Amino acid sequence: MKNSKPIRILVVDDHFMVRMGLSASLNVEPDMEVVAEAGSGDAALEAYRQHRPSLVLMDLRLPGMSGTDCTAAIIHEFPDASILMVSTHSGEEEIYRAMQAGARGYIVKSILREELLRAVREVYQGRQYVDPVVAAHLTERLSHRSLSGREVEVLRMVAKGLGNKEIASALKIAEVTVKLHVSHVLEKLKVKDRTQAATVALQRGIISLDA
Repeated sequence: MKNSKPIRILVVDDHFMVRMGLSASLNVEPDMEVVAEAGSGDAALEAYRQHRPSLVLMDLRLPGMSGTDCTAAIIHEFPDASILMVSTHSGEEEIYRAMQAGARGYIVKSILREELLRAVREVYQGRQYVDPVVAAHLTERLSHRSLSGREVEVLRMVAKGLGNKEIASALKIAEVTVKLHVSHVLEKLKVKDRTQAATVALQRGIISLDA
């Protein structure tokens, strides 16, 4: 039977103390065993190849390759991989992208230990587990229209304070095209101006200024 042996877990987080805490919390469970840890997306992919864990606890924001991109890379190489996202962030766009990338669950780091263990067991058994707070954000996201890749690119530059002419120069497109993209962004985000667009996009996790 599948549950007759421990759930072999790969813990991925860029903070050593967080990894240590998660590993200690999981290893005391008789049906769980942390077989590897990783502090970056690249290291996580290599660790997965080496250890083939039953489940990955994946932090959303990692240096270099993000948790979402790492999830997509693992799923591409190992379609049956079970990945549970763990994050302090619950912006609806970030949640949506993670689930679209192939994650089977999404929880926040403030979750109670009992719920963490439940989430691990649920995802390991092939079921989805989404924290109720996260689920509410995800439902909200599904009611919104998606921005195109170019619109997100323009929005990111708007949030950094660039004008249409500067954006046009940076992207090597016509200024009128930038204006059209900005117009579409305002319409899709249901806001009135560029400042509101940037604020909403940051709140929803569509963009981040450190990207």
